[in-house]
Amino acid sequence: MGIEVGGILGLIVLIACVWAIIQTVQSNATNGSKVLWVVLILLLPVIGLLFWFFAGPRAAGHRLR
Repeated sequence: MGIEVGGILGLIVLIACVWAIIQTVQSNATNGSKVLWVVLILLLPVIGLLFWFFAGPRAAGHRLR
């Protein structure tokens, strides 16, 4: 009808990228590290999101114990 599955999937990836970038900017990482993560997320959206999810900087105040 109107919206294709690719369009919905693309919207979900876009929302996840924006959320990941916001979390990266708010993290305690150094500025250089933040820039590298943001560039990685923007250039490789799906793969960059997966790398960020498993190895990226955590948001300020959130620590793994």
